[in-house]
Amino acid sequence: MRILIYSYNYHPEPIGIAPLMTELAEGLVKQGHQVRVITAMPNYPERRIYPEYRGKLYHTEEVNGVTIQRCYVSIRPNPGLVTRILLDGSFILLSFFQALKGWRPDVILATSPSLPACLPVALLKWVYSCPTILNLQDILPEAAVRTGLISNKFAIRVFEILEKFAYQSATKISVITEGFAENLVGKEVSRDRMVCIPNWVDTNFIRPLSKHDNAFRRAHSLEGKFVVLYSGNIARTQGIRTIIRAAALLKTYPEIAFVISGEERQLAHLDALKQDLDATNVLLLPFAAREDLPEMLAASDVGLIMQKKSMVGFNMPSKTQVLLASGRPIIASVPSDGSAAKAVDRSGGGLVVQPENPTSLAKAIFYLFKHPEKAEKLGYQGRRHAETHYSFHQALQAYEELFDELNALSSSRVTSASKALSDLRHGL
Repeated sequence: MRILIYSYNYHPEPIGIAPLMTELAEGLVKQGHQVRVITAMPNYPERRIYPEYRGKLYHTEEVNGVTIQRCYVSIRPNPGLVTRILLDGSFILLSFFQALKGWRPDVILATSPSLPACLPVALLKWVYSCPTILNLQDILPEAAVRTGLISNKFAIRVFEILEKFAYQSATKISVITEGFAENLVGKEVSRDRMVCIPNWVDTNFIRPLSKHDNAFRRAHSLEGKFVVLYSGNIARTQGIRTIIRAAALLKTYPEIAFVISGEERQLAHLDALKQDLDATNVLLLPFAAREDLPEMLAASDVGLIMQKKSMVGFNMPSKTQVLLASGRPIIASVPSDGSAAKAVDRSGGGLVVQPENPTSLAKAIFYLFKHPEKAEKLGYQGRRHAETHYSFHQALQAYEELFDELNALSSSRVTSASKALSDLRHGL
């Protein structure tokens, strides 16, 4: 099949949806499909276009058999309402014309966010007469409103209209948790139009490695330490400051070390809190390269998932599957009724504690520090669960089946329409 993937984020961006869409596109190519990706110039998480892509309106390249068609976006490090409109507007307009350059797809898979991308995708659905799939990685604007990312009433109303249009215009909607599906049913979206395909992890790439003779530990003088790791986005939804406060509670135990790896600009804010609390047991590091991720995860004794109390329950951080696959126990400081908490509980791979509660987080860390056999058991169970439920092969097969279903339905409709037109001509 010819598959067009519409994703604002893609390789070489290191975290979030970019690695997932990259793995999916390249996996589909290996299965014999042709794949085009419409995406922005890489800019995440720094929110600055990478140096080698600057000064270009469009750029096309081929990586591992995937044709990547990029467009310029008006990005700023700290977007307000106006700069956000410029960002979305530039992507909507320029990506649409980029999508017209190339073969006609049999199906279009569009990821959200970015929600405004539903506009060019809906137009392309009409231009190419092909089915479209909306892949929901987050539910906007609800998640953004609850976490304070969007507060302008006019902007909220615009996004609500866009959200409704996105659901109506898509042929099918793929959701990553059943919590997403329940949310959409509450918004009068038919359950028959949805399919649940969880995000995956490449269990061959992310795998349990030895903590001994570990390059990451050596490089950062962590040998002999009990390492508590957070790696990923540092934003309003995560509540990362709770980690610094928990570390301060445990600083009398020199064997316990905290590592936070994230975007350098955000680390500066955490460093100020670290200094205020004299949390000398916290190491703040910039993002590791994608190829170094397995070694970094292996250096840890505990992996953290962090969310704020206000976080919507259906949200499911993609790092959940990654941490499970690493074979290290998880401590999830997340709402107990949310998708992340349910996933960790179901996996048997970790502990769930009250979000934004440094004392609860510190107690859980200290418990695993004192009970290494429990930590090892949790890590083993998490790895087994990831292999069984979150393998890339399962997700790839599910997407292929969905593409086949929609392509067959589309072909059937074209055939029926052609037959009806032929009958009409004979009648005349």
